[in-house]
Amino acid sequence: MKPMSNTRVELAPLVAFVAHPDDVEFGCGVVVAVEIRAGRPAHVVVCSRGESATHGTPEQRVQECQHAAGVLGAALELIELDGDARLEAKAAHAIRLAGVIRRLRPAIVLAPTPVENQHPDHARLGRLVRDAALISRYGGIAELRELAPHAVEHLFHYALAPGAERRDVTLIFVDVSAPEVLAAWTTAMEAHATQVKARGYIEMQLTRARVNGLRAGVGHAIALYPNDPPVVDSLARLGRSASQF
Repeated sequence: MKPMSNTRVELAPLVAFVAHPDDVEFGCGVVVAVEIRAGRPAHVVVCSRGESATHGTPEQRVQECQHAAGVLGAALELIELDGDARLEAKAAHAIRLAGVIRRLRPAIVLAPTPVENQHPDHARLGRLVRDAALISRYGGIAELRELAPHAVEHLFHYALAPGAERRDVTLIFVDVSAPEVLAAWTTAMEAHATQVKARGYIEMQLTRARVNGLRAGVGHAIALYPNDPPVVDSLARLGRSASQF
């Protein structure tokens, strides 16, 4: 009998695109923490310095997101597009983000939902990342020819607030109930001191996760919205359904 191998399967990276320095922590930081603990490298791409925020300077906000990324265990990259509250849906931006996808070659991409009734940067970035994931596949884009085409396996949207939740697609729940994961998520959110001192963001996100957990029959859960239907090679790959009530 052959001995069992202790070799851990290396997972392809996850890349989370966010419009502002605190978006990953409040929107999907706990999902990033779950994936990192499963052995998946994670990379956060922040697309502004949060310079239009009511609270905190751009320098403070960048420092906060650097600290929070360290808590989660994610790599962090800042790329500036049009600036906070000035983001426009330009083809050039989609191509630039496609270049990031080709360089990092993720299996999973996270982006804000494209729902309109939220911060306009969130909705526009959600659409730009969706376009970038498609463009990343095309070999004939002149600006990207130095990087090999890449097709992501899954693009999931996350909702930063209840009003950003999608109603037009079937969501999936990610079980984030592990105590060490919830602790890391809470600490990462607390790193954004300039924001949490102004409003109850942490309580809101933990409450949303608890409500989703009740819906899913677990302690806490995060809703993600697939851009395309996931494909499984066996029904055995599926977890149970979230029908609890």
